[in-house]
Amino acid sequence: MRDYCGIIFGEIEVVDELIHETADGRRFLLIHGDVFDQVTRHHRWVAVLGDKAYDLLVRLNHWLSWGRRKLGISGYWSLAGYAKRKVKTALNFIFDFEDSAIHHARERGLDGVICGHIHWATIREIDGLSYVNCGDWVDSCTAIVEHFDGRLELVEWGMHQTLPVLATPIIEPEHAEA
Repeated sequence: MRDYCGIIFGEIEVVDELIHETADGRRFLLIHGDVFDQVTRHHRWVAVLGDKAYDLLVRLNHWLSWGRRKLGISGYWSLAGYAKRKVKTALNFIFDFEDSAIHHARERGLDGVICGHIHWATIREIDGLSYVNCGDWVDSCTAIVEHFDGRLELVEWGMHQTLPVLATPIIEPEHAEA
């Protein structure tokens, strides 16, 4: 998408990164996160191999989900997500990624970073700064929402949690004079 940076589609402008200020005044670097991924930046062949393995796991997961439904097992389960959580080197990569992202936010005088890229959803404090990763809509089915008070929350599709509903004011039509 970097080829489209600076282009405006309707009222949406494509940018490489953005500083987002929350309702409570905190400032976050909003960025995809691939710039913190040392593998994709310096060892492209490993990234391509990992991408192919991930694609295979996603295709296998289709059949696994079909089998789970036939057996009456409810709820979404991701084979690719499971594999990533079980690989120790993946965990080391994730922590290196998080440290790099926090270091970048600290250098810019920000309160934290909001990113994605590694599909590992979390909100946590690292050395006094907030690290927020939205995860993804494929494996973890997660997103980050900001509440009106500036609080950030990790939400997961399919988890039976009650989210606050925004009440729409009812506007009574004006009564016509007879």
